[in-house]
Amino acid sequence: MQKEKNLKFFQLFFVVLLSLFVLSPIHAQEADPIKGKALFNANCAACHQLDKKMTGPALRYVENRLYEEEGLDRDWLNAWIRNSASLIKSGDAYANKIYTEYNGAAMTAFPQLSDQDISNILAYTSQDKAKPVAVTNAVTAQTGSTDSDNFSDTIVLGALALLFGLLALGLFLVNKTLRRFAVANEVEIQKSAKRPSIWKTFVKNQFLMLVTAIFFLLSSAYFVYGYFMQVGVDQGYEPIQPIHYSHKIHAGDNGIDCKYCHSSARVSKHSGIPSLNVCMNCHKSIYEVAESTATEEYSKEFYDKEIQKLYNAVGWNDAEQKYTGKTKPVKWIRIHNLPDFAYFNHSQHVTVAGVECQTCHGPVEEMEIMYQHSPLTMGWCINCHRETNIKVEDNGYYEKIHEALSKKYGVEKLTAAQMGGLECGKCHY
Repeated sequence: MQKEKNLKFFQLFFVVLLSLFVLSPIHAQEADPIKGKALFNANCAACHQLDKKMTGPALRYVENRLYEEEGLDRDWLNAWIRNSASLIKSGDAYANKIYTEYNGAAMTAFPQLSDQDISNILAYTSQDKAKPVAVTNAVTAQTGSTDSDNFSDTIVLGALALLFGLLALGLFLVNKTLRRFAVANEVEIQKSAKRPSIWKTFVKNQFLMLVTAIFFLLSSAYFVYGYFMQVGVDQGYEPIQPIHYSHKIHAGDNGIDCKYCHSSARVSKHSGIPSLNVCMNCHKSIYEVAESTATEEYSKEFYDKEIQKLYNAVGWNDAEQKYTGKTKPVKWIRIHNLPDFAYFNHSQHVTVAGVECQTCHGPVEEMEIMYQHSPLTMGWCINCHRETNIKVEDNGYYEKIHEALSKKYGVEKLTAAQMGGLECGKCHY
């Protein structure tokens, strides 16, 4: 009896082990939509979106659609993804239909993707569309806290006003009581003798008149000088552009290098206004912003409408994914503008000197609206030349100059000023 029980136990144990052995590969092969999203973004997102036709078709529920509408299975999808050109050449009807529908745009081959990778991608495309997350809660909470702060401030101010009112009333009552007390005790209240006017006394004093005149003349000269010194200084200038461009989102959140858009800063005098084609390098695929981009000032809808302004300017039909040929000029407003008599070369500072853009333009990566951060005055430039050392290490151009000037000034490091950076002809011509 005991032997039979032991035999049944070992049989049951063997069945469990066999089940685990058989089922474990199945579980290992289950598709992972999270991995699929990463693969989709790395390989597919340049030409495809889940819910929008772009260079290629929208891919949400693509596996189910192909099976239900065309009768195509996973094997066909694997062959198409790994080498669409081969499938087209074989004469496959649906492959040629897609190729013709998208104007002969060849799909990139992905032979490196395994069956598991493709399963993960298709699992990601099979997910239901996520509902938009409302961003009004944070704004409401912030607004509520602001209202409560304003209410508390009102209470404090009201209490202070009431206190001053009670103090004034108390002084009035004290004065009235003292007068009654004086009348009751037949105390005579003497009236002060009439004093000469302060103004007449001041006018008759010649010394005070002279000091006052000198004070007003010097004060006037100081304020007039300060006013004229600010002419042409536009520090803090923050115009509203025809298309809202957030440096915070592009240079800050997404880490786009300044010189990707302002590429001419490396090789020419001017940094240049980026061509709208540079914008379309990304925004041909990025037609709307993420929910997380929305702020208290600017909603997601606001940013999406600004992208539409870009499309209207370049003549891009987002629905048909093609250019219409009808363009509109964008009248950008210049922010940083030096006088005509001042010479400044971006390439000399950016490429040769290696000066960071933020040195002159401030924390651009934090600016939602671009503004002039520095005064850009002559004194500001001179101070920079006096304080900035020239990088002469491993630079053959500076070897002889550095050797001669180091002996002249008796220093190891040379500033831009010591290299001739204060000569008038360097900036004025």
